[in-house]
Amino acid sequence: MSARLSLYELAGLHALDPAGAQLLVDEAGLNQEPAALQRMLWPVIAVIAAALVGLGVILWLAANWDTMGRTTRFALLQGVIAVMCIAAAMRANLRAPLGLLALICIGGLFAYFGQTYQTGADTWQLFAMWAVLALPLCLGARSDVLWAPWALVAMTAISLWVFAHTSHRWRVEPQDLTIYLVAWGASGVVVAALSAAFARITGAGEWAMRTAVTLAVIGITATALGGLFFREVAPHYPLALAVLFLAAALLAQKRFFDIFALSALALALDTLVITGLARWLFTGGSNDLVGRLMLIGLAACGILAGSVSLIMRLAKRHAVQGTEVAQ
Repeated sequence: MSARLSLYELAGLHALDPAGAQLLVDEAGLNQEPAALQRMLWPVIAVIAAALVGLGVILWLAANWDTMGRTTRFALLQGVIAVMCIAAAMRANLRAPLGLLALICIGGLFAYFGQTYQTGADTWQLFAMWAVLALPLCLGARSDVLWAPWALVAMTAISLWVFAHTSHRWRVEPQDLTIYLVAWGASGVVVAALSAAFARITGAGEWAMRTAVTLAVIGITATALGGLFFREVAPHYPLALAVLFLAAALLAQKRFFDIFALSALALALDTLVITGLARWLFTGGSNDLVGRLMLIGLAACGILAGSVSLIMRLAKRHAVQGTEVAQ
């Protein structure tokens, strides 16, 4: 039952007149906007508006491609970026949304450059340059509004680099192990740079780090699954298990604990362990399909329940330790 209905029942119980019932509702604060809404509404609207304006500029440019010259297109994009950066430097309260608009237009500028001058550069190079050139903007804004999309750009560059160095086929073969290890290391660098350990320098918050962790986990897990279902299990699979386990052990420590990131790692580990069990069972000679499926289902339930229980115990332990330290 809602608080408003409870108040109306209380007013009816005590036979309050309409004025008394309204006074009761007013005293409960139910006719006022929530404080969190007042604090967050306009910043969120500003961020959404900046994203839509940035996309609108790029789409408007594409829609008027034939009516504008090369110089005009470059001047438009560069002008928007310059104006947004100057405005962000001057208006601290709008720095994050204006910076986001500039970040989007930087990507549009590189996309237009790649369309205009066929340099032969791989797509990953454009994303890498986008990430590098947007770094000063992100460091200046010091907000997850910029760092979270920056993490997406950086992780996309890493993923496209892997694609370019595996014969543009997204293959997972033993000879490509070094390429994937380099990519995993680069992903780890991005995650570490956006972690709380460097927050004093970057200004990045938890959502930027969580974005990077989620994308890194997806990339490593997808690679491991490709290695698992190779003709023979490729070394990518056991190495991915080891990397994810070490990352989970690190995030389980109080200093680095983050329940979202740890849950993402636990889900990836559970998925890889269960799929590994499924491959092992279904490559055997037994014809008991129902029994094997039941065993996999029971194992999946047990592993998932154990992971959730462990994460919740860690969260409670760190919360209690934090309360004791505060006291």
